[in-house]
Amino acid sequence: MVRNRRAGNTGVLRRVRFERVAQEELLQRPPVPHVASNGAEWLAVPGWEKTGWLWHGFSTRRGGASRAYCADGVPGELNLGFTADDDRGAVVRNRGLLVEAITGETATPLVTIRQFHSTVLVVANREDAARETPLKADGLMTAEPGLLLGVQTADCIPVLVADRKRRAVAAFHAGWRGTVERIVEKGIGRMHLEFGSRPGDLLAAIGPGIGACCYAVGEEVLSSFESQFLYSNDLFREVHETDAVRTKYPMLFLTQRAPGHSPIGPSLHLNLVEANRRQLLAAGLKERSIRVVGGCTSCNTDLFFSHRGSQGRAGRMLSVIGIRQAKTSSDECFQ
Repeated sequence: MVRNRRAGNTGVLRRVRFERVAQEELLQRPPVPHVASNGAEWLAVPGWEKTGWLWHGFSTRRGGASRAYCADGVPGELNLGFTADDDRGAVVRNRGLLVEAITGETATPLVTIRQFHSTVLVVANREDAARETPLKADGLMTAEPGLLLGVQTADCIPVLVADRKRRAVAAFHAGWRGTVERIVEKGIGRMHLEFGSRPGDLLAAIGPGIGACCYAVGEEVLSSFESQFLYSNDLFREVHETDAVRTKYPMLFLTQRAPGHSPIGPSLHLNLVEANRRQLLAAGLKERSIRVVGGCTSCNTDLFFSHRGSQGRAGRMLSVIGIRQAKTSSDECFQ
């Protein structure tokens, strides 16, 4: 029995609503990255390499020119966000490395946005890549070949979508606020409006983000999801974090608080990856068309940047998608 988490009579008790699990049960094995010839490391979506017209990739933190977030003696890192701690020139070089790794050409235009945990969506074109101040949004899409779309993350969930029939693509940044406001569902609807995309023709990939193993949340988040989703209880677990010292010396951690008032105990964890997978299904995508790339950013700070895992001082990764520029007849003569 636990106290009611929602507002009401403070003395009312009810049964535990969430499955209790050990943190180890939720751990995700990180995927093995590709290493480009220029040293940049990135993750591909299994099966998407068969779609020859599609560029895509999820960056890691390894293989770049940044020194802001790595220890002395460690090779430079692939920070792709213009953060206050890093040198702008290093980030520009890193972005060129990732673009080259994905498309084969450093000159391929890259369109990014100023993200602010919203559901604002924009249709991007080549001119947007040259903007000094990117548009404010948390999702972008295009049907224009020859450019990459990118969203930045350092724990939030990146979602990439491709329309196999109409050759349109989209990228979404889904933190908990964007997720609870259905940015991915709204994005699929916007693709239908802009390009005529049908959910049955779409492929989607959910990239690395903070996993349920590490994403402890509070009452505000729980209440927000409960108010929006009938399946919200499926997204939460009560996680018992194992601690070798606590297990061996339990008397050291006793408090004088009454039972039920001590901060020691299981914490409530949210599965943001599953939340966005459920939104893709609700939007009409087929289950077999959705890929979860995997890897918890907070668990694997050697591979990923993590805002939580580094106590707020972290670089940014980019998740990118684009439509390969069709070869001209003159290009094909030289192949």
